[in-house]
Amino acid sequence: MSRVGKRPVTIPSGVTATVEGQTVKLKGPKGQLQFVAHDDVEVTFENGQVKVAPRVETNRAQAMYGTARAQVANLVEGVTKGFEKKLEITGVGYRAALQGKNLQLALGYSHDVIYPVPEGITIAAPKPTEIVVTGIDKQKVGQVAAEIRSYRPPEPYKGKGVKYAGEFIFRKEGKKK
Repeated sequence: MSRVGKRPVTIPSGVTATVEGQTVKLKGPKGQLQFVAHDDVEVTFENGQVKVAPRVETNRAQAMYGTARAQVANLVEGVTKGFEKKLEITGVGYRAALQGKNLQLALGYSHDVIYPVPEGITIAAPKPTEIVVTGIDKQKVGQVAAEIRSYRPPEPYKGKGVKYAGEFIFRKEGKKK
């Protein structure tokens, strides 16, 4: 049995939830999101709580109902508070700037990297070495942050590149004479 899946997701005031078959729709102050649960999972809405339970007793159903409950909880948090990922840029001459709907990154290549900001995501660059990705969909925020980081992941010798705020970079010693 999933320990996560057993707990119901409480819907806070100001958020409306509807369950139609396998689809869970949530509407809150930040926007609206929906999630389609796996067929092995049964989703019900009663007394201001969304409950998730496995339809059958298989290993796949056990795994999927814990996942489905976590997804619904992320939707609730997304429409109420939203999600945020911070990225830090380290390196001489490495910087980020917003140009309209694009993020322009100078990362030591012969050209600047232009990243178009996807729909539903807000990117801010409060400092030239800091990027803040915000949105209501946790998966989308994480994906955008990972794509930006992938243009120049941090290297182990000097730590140059784009990293998540608070990420530990394992450092290596350079070659000795």
